[in-house]
Amino acid sequence: MRKSNFALRLQPSLLDEARQAAESEGVALNQLINVAVAEKLSALRTEKYFAERAAQASIPKALAVLKRAFAQKTIPGTASKPKLVSSGGNNDASRGLRSA
Repeated sequence: MRKSNFALRLQPSLLDEARQAAESEGVALNQLINVAVAEKLSALRTEKYFAERAAQASIPKALAVLKRAFAQKTIPGTASKPKLVSSGGNNDASRGLRSA
C-alpha cells in the first residue's frame, strides 16, 4: 500500500476532539482520521449505488414480485395467506399484512 503525506488543517476544537477520540479508542490520531475518511467514502459510495439502483427501479415490477410472493406464502403459524391492504394506524394492517 502506497502511503502519502497530506497537511491537514483542522479547527483547533475539532483537532482536540479528534485527539481525545483517538486516545479513548486506543489508536493513533492518524489511524482515527484514516478510518473516518474511509467510513465517509464508503457512505458516499453506498448512497451513489442506491441512487443508481433506484433510478432503474420499476414500481409496477416490484409490486408484481410482491404480489407473487404473497400469493405463494402463508403467514407462519397460520394457514392463511397475507393480503396487501392499505389502512392507517399502527398495526399489522397498516404495514400491509392481514390474515385472509
